[in-house]
Amino acid sequence: MTKEILVYPNPILRKPSSNVEEFNEELHNLLDDMNDTMLECGGVGLAAVQIGILKNVLIINIPVDDIEDFENTDGVQLKENLIEAINPKLVFSEGEQIFNEGCLSIPGIHEEIKRALNVTISYQDRFGEKQTIQADGFLAVAWQHEMEHLTGHVFIENLSFLKRKKFEKEWKKSQKEKGKK
Repeated sequence: MTKEILVYPNPILRKPSSNVEEFNEELHNLLDDMNDTMLECGGVGLAAVQIGILKNVLIINIPVDDIEDFENTDGVQLKENLIEAINPKLVFSEGEQIFNEGCLSIPGIHEEIKRALNVTISYQDRFGEKQTIQADGFLAVAWQHEMEHLTGHVFIENLSFLKRKKFEKEWKKSQKEKGKK
């Protein structure tokens, strides 16, 4: 079932999430709802806090851009590529990349953000089993972006002071205009 995504500057987005202790049907339903919501909204990742649940839970599904064995797979998110991460922890990062990021909680805004190029993350799957993943490029960006949500941060906080002020001014103006419609 799709859920409503909280939009910046909703104060819940600023709250840190807490660890999941029970790996049960309630968690499985949350993960399924998050996936439905992410796919409906055209995202590649979603943290539970973005739907108002302050739990250390996130999902990522990078679209398939180029699979030689299949036709018409551009941009498709395959269920078998879905990553469901509970209680994720960054254990290693190195390098640097700049990526043009967007966020379902800040629709229509894209900014260049500096992130680590390579990351290693430990987490638990929906059944509580420990997992480790190494990621680079776009997948590394997605991990870092979603994990920031779990600490109460949104990607625009990584902007320089001047870019952040410009964003805030333009965002307030766009939200006012939306309210008039």
